[in-house]
Amino acid sequence: MKTELERNNSTLDGGGFGFYEQSRGLLAVWGKEAVQFLDGMVTNDMKTLADGEQMLAAFSNAQGRLIAVVRILRSGDRFLIETEEATRLKVFQNLFRFTFAGDFYVEDWSENYSAFEVFGNNTFCAVDAVWFDGRPSRFAFVSKEIAGDFISDLTASGRVPISDAMYETIRIENGVPLYGIDIDETTIVPELGLDGLISYNKGCYIGQEIIARIHFRGHVAKRLTGIVSEPGAIATGLLPGAELTTHDGKNAGRITSVTFSPKLDKQIALAFVRYDYLSGGTRLTAGDLAVIVTGLPFIG
Repeated sequence: MKTELERNNSTLDGGGFGFYEQSRGLLAVWGKEAVQFLDGMVTNDMKTLADGEQMLAAFSNAQGRLIAVVRILRSGDRFLIETEEATRLKVFQNLFRFTFAGDFYVEDWSENYSAFEVFGNNTFCAVDAVWFDGRPSRFAFVSKEIAGDFISDLTASGRVPISDAMYETIRIENGVPLYGIDIDETTIVPELGLDGLISYNKGCYIGQEIIARIHFRGHVAKRLTGIVSEPGAIATGLLPGAELTTHDGKNAGRITSVTFSPKLDKQIALAFVRYDYLSGGTRLTAGDLAVIVTGLPFIG
């Protein structure tokens, strides 16, 4: 008999769609100096962001270590910033402390909106929703007054609520790290390996010197990547926090998140792996278990 996770996965694979309600942060920045202000704060080039477009970016400290990964949407003269709930307050405080130094303003809109991650490849529109692109999904922020109607529209469109367990599997399958679990304030931004996160052609921003030095040196010391169990292996040793080693006992990295993927019929994990062992197909060991390094995302 199929588990709930396998049934839900089959529903999504078979052309159905899902949604997951969660807590996320939504901030707004505006003012005559908003572009200049944000450009000096984040890793991507705000000067290139046209009205209606969005980009991935990161906030870092002076040592190039991660404060938050965000998506920024330009909506007229406002810049809307979407981030995890775990980093919402950090981002707001990081922005607000500079508001007295120029013509820009910051507000936290999070308490006024419900956030949904919406899966499915058909078009779904809703009045008064703010949309951000994700992987492999989209994030919708809907005013709390109409959140119930939004859920009704989602279910009417054929989408099913996704359980916490299934969401965790989808998250890991798509290589999406969570702050406080896979990444934190010790993570150096380039270690994420996310395409489009960093501009190396823009001017200065907080943490730029360290991040640029790593880039022009050629590579990071370690990077977030994927790990899969060997075919047929009983993956009891694949656990969060487990150390990865080479065949001759050298330290190769550390696992951060683990799940069983029904789509791949394997245990899979996110892990930070040292540069020398990042090549796809590299065989490592987690405890007594043989594992294989693979690129992200695992699917899609």
